[in-house]
Parts: sequence; structure tokens; C-alpha cells
Amino acid sequence: MNRKSFLKTITGGTLAMTLAPNLMMAEDLQILDIKSDRKLTILHTNDQHSRIEPFDESYTKNPNQGGFARRASLIQKIRSEENNVLLLDSGDIFQGTPYFNFFGGEVEFKLMSMMKYDASTMGNHDFDNGLQGFLNALPNAKFPFICSNYDFKNTVLDGKTSPYKIFIKNGIKVGIFGVGIKLDGLVGKKQYQETVYSDPIEVAQHYSNFLKTEKKCDLVICLSHIGYDYKEDPEKVSDKILAAKTENIDLILGGHTHTFLPEPQNFINRQGKNVLVNQVGWAGLLLGRLDFFFDSNKNVKHISWNNQVIDSSITV
Repeated sequence: MNRKSFLKTITGGTLAMTLAPNLMMAEDLQILDIKSDRKLTILHTNDQHSRIEPFDESYTKNPNQGGFARRASLIQKIRSEENNVLLLDSGDIFQGTPYFNFFGGEVEFKLMSMMKYDASTMGNHDFDNGLQGFLNALPNAKFPFICSNYDFKNTVLDGKTSPYKIFIKNGIKVGIFGVGIKLDGLVGKKQYQETVYSDPIEVAQHYSNFLKTEKKCDLVICLSHIGYDYKEDPEKVSDKILAAKTENIDLILGGHTHTFLPEPQNFINRQGKNVLVNQVGWAGLLLGRLDFFFDSNKNVKHISWNNQVIDSSITV
């Protein structure tokens, strides 16, 4: 991705799409009494790939961009301005720089914990040191890993991940589950051992129904590491297909395909309702942000977004 195309992704905006029939359009923002409405700020990353330091200034595509310290400063600034923030990741935290080769994920998990991530799911590269390698690094992660379609029952990771989590922010109940890509053929059997993979669409439908109907969540989020789209194989399960073939998911935060979406994309689910999908490329070059505004009945009234570039303009 060249710099010109990359910069197109950082202009924030408002989303004129319906998660509820009475969602306000962008031009109606002026009459929305934001102060009286509940607001939830969702920040997210994906495919960090151990890129702790910014890219070098000589890097041709994204010179002097990225870096965990800059991201931490930006997150801290947002938290100082917003009361209700969820910080999430969609997997592939590991693999890509010597930090992972030397420290096996310890550095990444410690820094994410310092940034106070609320949750993450696992990507295929998070298996690169094997299940034991992931387990060795796990005590450094002060946040849960949500894995709904990986069954670790007969492995060392049994009981170390959760199929879902519920967070309550200012009275807004947010249910989160996570789905990962098929490991067979992508990850060595030695790395994932007896991990059992289940179809992400079936699992997503189960947990989205459970969270929305039984747990009465106001917002259901899927942390996905199955990929946004596969033009060469359009039938392969992706976030686009997941959105279309399920119901009760409000937001899919994706990963795996390193897709720089120009803005959150809107898809129609099998009930004819809208689902948002967002993904912010790779290597921590962007911090995704979506702001959900709810009315007193906890219906979504308005959504704004800003996929913000991480560069030297952020003071560390």
C-alpha cells in the first residue's frame, strides 16, 4: 500500500447506516444532544506482528509510521477525553520482528497490558511458538483472549481462553466473542496440536444469539481473524460472508488479510439488518476508532469513526 492510498484512510467521518431503524444520519448530528446520550468509544488493532518500533524513515511505503509508544500515547489521550472506552485486538500479535524471536511474545503482551487492552482473539501467527510458547508468554497478558471456535480442551491451553466476555460501560452491555481461521494447512500440526477448529459461521451464530437474546447485550462484537475478503476464492469464509450469513452481530472487527479499509463497511445480514465491518491493515500503522451514541433506551442513534494514523505527529 503506497503512502497516498494509506493517507486516504485517516479521514474520519460519520456513518449513515442503520443498526437501529431510527439511527440518525450524518447531517442530523447537530440536533443530537450528545451530552445526554450514552457514548461508547471502541478502539481496535489487528495484525500487529511484533512491530514494537516505528518503521524506519527509509522505509518506502510508510516511513516513520507505527510504533507501540506512539499508540500508547494516543490511547492515553483518548481515554483522558472519553469516559467509556473498549480497546480490542483481532489477532496476529506475534511474528515479524526480532522482538518476537528473542522474547517469544513477552514484550508484546506486557506493552498491550500497559495500554490496558480489554480483550483480544488469537490469529494463526499466535501459534508460531506452539501452544506451550503461547502459554509461556500468557502471564504477561493482563487481558483475556476470546476464542470461540478453537477448542483447546485436550491441550495445555485448556481453560486459558474464554468463548465470550461481557463488558458493561455506563450501562451499555457489550458482548464479545472471537473467531479464528482454519489452522490446518496454514499452521503446522506441531504448533496447534489437538486444537479443534469449528466452523466460524455456525459458532458466530450461536454466540451472537446467546449474547443478544439470552444475555440481553445492547451491542454484540465479533473479533475476527478469518480475513475480510478473498477475491481469488469468493466462497472462502470471510468477514463479508460472516456478516451476510448470521444475525445479531452489530460489529465485526477483522484481521488476517491486512486490509486497510477506507472506512467501516456496511453489510446486510440474513435478517435484513446492517452489520459494520472494520479492519485497520497491519503493523500498528493505524488505530481504529468507532464512537457509538445510544439514546436513553440503549438504541444506537449515531456512529462516528476515525481510523487514525500512528506517526511522528503523536507526542510520546
